[in-house]
Amino acid sequence: MRAHRTITPSVLYFGTPVAVVSSSNADGSTNLAPISSFWALGNLLVIGLGATGHTAANLRQRPQLVLNLPEEHQWEPIERLGRLTGAHPVPADKPADTRHAADKFAAAGWSPLAATTVAPARVAELAVHLEARVTALHEETGGLAVAHARCSAVHVDAPLTVAGTSHVDPLAWRPLIYSFRHYFALGRRRGIAGRAETQH
Repeated sequence: MRAHRTITPSVLYFGTPVAVVSSSNADGSTNLAPISSFWALGNLLVIGLGATGHTAANLRQRPQLVLNLPEEHQWEPIERLGRLTGAHPVPADKPADTRHAADKFAAAGWSPLAATTVAPARVAELAVHLEARVTALHEETGGLAVAHARCSAVHVDAPLTVAGTSHVDPLAWRPLIYSFRHYFALGRRRGIAGRAETQH
């Protein structure tokens, strides 16, 4: 029998993939912001954001985005981006060490790559790009926002796919996982679901 405790953690990050959201600034440039709260239902993406952040402001005005997914070894640029904001001046509700950066690509050491169906640029160095158009942006209590976005294109680094198919190879794809503000890699595979499209 387990001995459960009732606790009140400050976050509920029990382990989710990290993503970097590309959104369009007013001048046409691309803003980048790391997030750890998103999931997919079919081709609908559900994305958690700070309601007062620059990304949410961009999506209200220009409802297109790219979710760029990093691999397990790419946590350090993600951490650098987490201390930056595209907003100027820096909003008062940001942590004290937050600073403005107009060029997030340069700050992360990454390169922009044109998207095929939306305006914001993709991150060339990241393995997976999910282009999407925002269909709804809901304001929540506690300074949070939830975006619904319909995926319009999926780009995956070729070695991570199963040749001759549209399947991602789950043994090759190594996402960066965020658990209670620590970065992790996946462990070994434990089983295969009955609905899995790849069986090796």
